[in-house]
Amino acid sequence: MKPVRYAYGVTTALLLGGATLSLVTGLPAGAQVAQNEDSRMTSITPRAGAPGSFADLTEQLAPAVVNISTRQRVQVNNNPFAGTPFADLFGGQNRGPQTREAQSLGSGFIISADGYVVTNNHVIVADGRGEVESITVTMPNGTEYPARMVGRDAYSDLAVLKIDAGKALPFVTFGDSSQARVGDWVMAIGNPFGLGGTVTAGIISAVYRNTGQGGYDRYIQTDAAINRGNSGGPMFDMQGNVIGINNAIFSPTGGSVGIGFAIPAEIAAPIVEQLRRGERVERGYLGVRIQPITDDLADSLGIERNRGEFVQAVEPGGAAEKAGIRAGDVVISVNGRDVTRDQTLSFLVASTSPGSRIPIELIRNGRRTTVRATVEQRPPDEQLAQQFDPDDEEGNPFQQDPEQQGDGVAEQSLGLSVIPMTAQIARQLGVGNDVSGVVVNAVDPNSDAARKGVRRGDIILSANYEDTATVQALENAIRSARQSERDAVLLRIQRRGQSPAYVPVRLR
Repeated sequence: MKPVRYAYGVTTALLLGGATLSLVTGLPAGAQVAQNEDSRMTSITPRAGAPGSFADLTEQLAPAVVNISTRQRVQVNNNPFAGTPFADLFGGQNRGPQTREAQSLGSGFIISADGYVVTNNHVIVADGRGEVESITVTMPNGTEYPARMVGRDAYSDLAVLKIDAGKALPFVTFGDSSQARVGDWVMAIGNPFGLGGTVTAGIISAVYRNTGQGGYDRYIQTDAAINRGNSGGPMFDMQGNVIGINNAIFSPTGGSVGIGFAIPAEIAAPIVEQLRRGERVERGYLGVRIQPITDDLADSLGIERNRGEFVQAVEPGGAAEKAGIRAGDVVISVNGRDVTRDQTLSFLVASTSPGSRIPIELIRNGRRTTVRATVEQRPPDEQLAQQFDPDDEEGNPFQQDPEQQGDGVAEQSLGLSVIPMTAQIARQLGVGNDVSGVVVNAVDPNSDAARKGVRRGDIILSANYEDTATVQALENAIRSARQSERDAVLLRIQRRGQSPAYVPVRLR
């Protein structure tokens, strides 16, 4: 499942699902608009395209909507401390990674008579760690075809498959989602919970809804019931065009509560065409770490709300740094297009061709300024996935040479495993090259450090007011504290997005 996270922690389910709605064919009696010059009232009537039945449309479109199932080999790590000095506490090598068979189930739709099929990437790659052994496409009449992968793009969560049926197949086409309006009727067809072809209908609840999930986080929201199994299925307008690809839901229960999200066709169609041609999807990249403008941030900066994004850090040597963008800047427009909650900086940059030289308008120290940046190409997903993530308990690529880890004094005395700072880790943590310290790689949950809130990804800048630019420097400070018969060490710690703070940690 692909979660859509919100501040109050309600769970979200990825669309492997469809949509249902009690149909309303008109407005309450007496609904009216403002009085005109003739002192007469004009009644609001439903826009053309609200049918009494969806049966005819369903009959035409359903044959092109398919079920997609996969068999995969997924590596599962049974040791929660794998890759850390505490791994042996849980059985060491005996509890290392294991491989199990997994399945995924979702929906898709045929876009050409010769058998090209569109679906979500997460339907055919379980949790991003699956090795696909086989993909099967099942037609509405039960006929099954083996499918081969033509191309996939994890960043936009899209994939294209190919089946060879030996005959012309029914297919559907993309429409123009930019013309979609809030309140328009839509229909979804998919395979929720593996039940088989299921049709649901509703209206567009919002266009270009941002959920805070990345560069292509710009969804059509619908009250059509989207459930597990609908992922990758089509959302149709009343002309039978695909205007969205069902992708995720917001739900406290895991089932549909009438808040579903679909990737707009205007975003999906060009990417699908590139994948179909076997091309790599190229998108722009600036190299900045950003955050939305909150009310408190807007008040502190004296800027208007709901516009712009705050630059927390700039990647050394990246396009942003070369253009003169600095941490603390507020980006308010890119190439003449305003940065808003519905049109984020990530989306605008990702949609810009690499190599383009574009103006970027900033607010810096209360003043507006404009820089020109040459947009770079976004690194491959595989490369970005290898970057250090302090919240990820698996897949840490920084397996340090034992000689770099010191003598284990920090682990024994503080319950902390630390590693040297590298340029790659600094970029991931959002700090500049001028930050000098060691990085916490693991924390013993039974240590005083853990009780004080020290966690993986924290940077230890100093110990007892002595700089800790190396692991050896930290160990020397610990030894000095013991020689002075101190019971604790005062660590100065910096956490991503926060100011450094002093934390006293007891020795053990």
